[in-house]
Amino acid sequence: MTLPLKGRGDSRLNILEILRKPLLTEKGSILQEQNKYMFHVSPKANKPQIREAVEKAFDVKVLAVNVTMVRGKTKRRGIRWVKTPGWKKAVVTIQPGQKIPVFEAT
Repeated sequence: MTLPLKGRGDSRLNILEILRKPLLTEKGSILQEQNKYMFHVSPKANKPQIREAVEKAFDVKVLAVNVTMVRGKTKRRGIRWVKTPGWKKAVVTIQPGQKIPVFEAT
């Protein structure tokens, strides 16, 4: 399923291109208690596309989507300084009582 990018011509993103991977971090596990889940998403995706992708991929009702751009870090590699690429993070709030099985411990 492809979702159109509004206002950007004929570009389309697949659900798998929008939701790149779930973020399994300590902060993310604390947010799960509040029905919030973190994802690494495409930098081209906007909030409505992220909402629709999560609803279709996991069959849940999304209440809110918060998005932030994470800056790349400057690191030293030998005598050179290199910068890691920046990326986009989305915190998705779902309806109480629903779960996303990817984040559940087995």
